[in-house]
Amino acid sequence: MKRILLLGGGHAHVHVLKELARQPIAGAEVLLVAPFERAIYSGMVPGIVAGHYRAAQAAIPLAPLAAAAGVLLVEGRAVALDPARRVVHLADGRVAEYELLSLDVGATQAREAIPGAREHGLFVRPIEHFVRLLDGLVGLARQRVLDVVVVGAGAAGVELSLALAHRLAGTDGERARVALVTGGPRPLAGYPPRAVEHAERALARSRITVFREPCARIDAGSVLLASGAGLACDAPVIATGVDPHPWLAASGLAVDARGFVATGPTLQSRSHPAVFAAGDCASRDDVAHPRSGVYAVRAGPPLARNLRLAAGGGTLLPYQPRRRTLNLVSCGGRRAILAWGPLVAEGRWAWWWKDRIDRGFIAQYTLPAGMPGGQPAAAEARR
Repeated sequence: MKRILLLGGGHAHVHVLKELARQPIAGAEVLLVAPFERAIYSGMVPGIVAGHYRAAQAAIPLAPLAAAAGVLLVEGRAVALDPARRVVHLADGRVAEYELLSLDVGATQAREAIPGAREHGLFVRPIEHFVRLLDGLVGLARQRVLDVVVVGAGAAGVELSLALAHRLAGTDGERARVALVTGGPRPLAGYPPRAVEHAERALARSRITVFREPCARIDAGSVLLASGAGLACDAPVIATGVDPHPWLAASGLAVDARGFVATGPTLQSRSHPAVFAAGDCASRDDVAHPRSGVYAVRAGPPLARNLRLAAGGGTLLPYQPRRRTLNLVSCGGRRAILAWGPLVAEGRWAWWWKDRIDRGFIAQYTLPAGMPGGQPAAAEARR
């Protein structure tokens, strides 16, 4: 029996589980190894921070899906991969073997990129850890006025600074002062100029101070900028770009210049065809934004299809994502910025649209209460 190992509980693997529940792969044993019991949808994290959703409303429980798919579920975190021997080493010492491997392990954030960030920073990734720490930050804001500094110029930095300003504003006067440190670019770096202008106006409306210079160091109670200016800071939120897991680059798999797994149109590793990769951990030189949330979500169906074909000895099919994608950036309150090619707009209607899309994504992977497969499936990895 062929063993397929799904490593990581990302958005693409959630779809693979759904497809396996619909139609299992004949003659295959499938194992899912994931560090957490649920997959929090990254697109809804700003809504969790803003208080529009509870964490459970933005998460897909993995155990029911795995059980419905007949997939063995192991809670564990990978620390090493040997593609020559086809084994994955887990943090607790266990070893998982495979014949086909699919990687959807997401990405991380370098803890040493900013001096002092490891000791004092609140990192957005892993998302599960960030969400768990959020209640403590909100509780602290009820006790005293907080100074919050968000570091990051992209959509994550903009959305989280606006969400925090909305959540911590309070109804009895100022409860927090929020600043955004971009590293140099204008907020919403990489988006069309009109979207950037909308973001800057939204930040101004929320009284968020923007510093367009790098963060040089984080200390207890302060953030030091490259200019030498110091910002009072009770909670430094690190929303910078993602970095690859070091063990992937050390594995011997072909990687790009930054260390993300290099894949081709079939989502297979460029160097090891028995290894597939999707989501934030993967890279494609023919895709402009291989780690965008939209690309990661849409990689699920072609990944499920090609894993099935690979297990049966069939010819794999290429996946060519759409060149133009819809981007919806939340603005803290129930407003959002829409960017689709040259079209840019903002309003409450855009947030409603985003909310409908996000809730729909969660709903399609959440089994109704009482359906078979509601009990966790668990198994030991092979030693």
